[in-house]
Amino acid sequence: MTTLPRDRATRLIVALAMAAVIALPRAALADDQFDKMRAKIVAFVGDKMEKLGGSRIIYEVDSSGLRESVVTDLRDDVYKNLHDGHIAFSNLAIRDGGVDVTIADAKGRDQLARKLASAADGLPSHALAVTDGGDGAVRLAPTNAAAAARLNELVEDSIAMIEQRLKDSGITLVSVVPDGTDRIRIFLPGVTDPERITAIFARKVKVSFRPVDLSIPPEQAQSGTPPEGSEVLLGFKDKKPYLVTKESALDGEDISYAAPGFAAGTKVPVAMFHFNGHGTRRFAHVTEENVGKPFAIVLDDKVISAPVIREPITGGSGQISGNFTLEEANSVAMLLRAGSLPGHLNLIEQQVIQPTAKP
Repeated sequence: MTTLPRDRATRLIVALAMAAVIALPRAALADDQFDKMRAKIVAFVGDKMEKLGGSRIIYEVDSSGLRESVVTDLRDDVYKNLHDGHIAFSNLAIRDGGVDVTIADAKGRDQLARKLASAADGLPSHALAVTDGGDGAVRLAPTNAAAAARLNELVEDSIAMIEQRLKDSGITLVSVVPDGTDRIRIFLPGVTDPERITAIFARKVKVSFRPVDLSIPPEQAQSGTPPEGSEVLLGFKDKKPYLVTKESALDGEDISYAAPGFAAGTKVPVAMFHFNGHGTRRFAHVTEENVGKPFAIVLDDKVISAPVIREPITGGSGQISGNFTLEEANSVAMLLRAGSLPGHLNLIEQQVIQPTAKP
């Protein structure tokens, strides 16, 4: 009887399972039924792969860090709406997993509720429970359903980041699946040194937005001594030197979303991103102060792009272009997400699994 090489057997398992997913009659199933069916197939693939032997790694996402981030963003959103709507308020604070604020005017309370409801339309992660405490006191907190939805989003984002970083490291044959509500199971068939893989995620991606130092040419700084407070970094693709400040105006924690896309009206790949409330205000201030000057977007000490700021950017969104392929734009977006994920991944388990079935 002819046996398949272990990697070919694994690929066949994945291919057959993917075919089963594609063949599912989506129109005949409710979304939750389809998702449950797909989850079962993904789990089946992972179990079959593990029978071939390799390394199993389990991470837990930082759910407490997520809750803190969500409530902080909520407070920032409340402040922005109150400020922009010229609504008088006092005692705005985070308490016990929610946001408390006092708004004496009933019309002001209604206006805030409408603005938050409008912003949350289609975004279950921002669904709120609003409690009127009397005397103008208002309490806002994410609902349990919203918290569960946001945790699921974080797990999915983490899976996408893990897959991309493994791919960037040349590792493509891998199963990365949810394991319960807040854990992620990684299996790499044939890999017998899981420490090499966990080392990839032990290092946090550094994302920063830094002003470009125009005091001297970057080539001069590279061959001599850079001005105090600045350093020379190389470009991600062009490898050319850039002289940038060491101090960052914003960092990865200010980014709430990133994804690959195309520049408006073109087929030019870009990495799109959106800031949270704090990042939006900070970026608006920084761009207003630096109109006409270049601003470097840096990932792991490599300059991804250094566009000239043409006007203040107040909407909280931006895009990074750099003569990318679509795959490079996706990689940059995932690195931005990796630098912005609340908290970090906690390593729960890493072990080598011996084969239990012949391929």
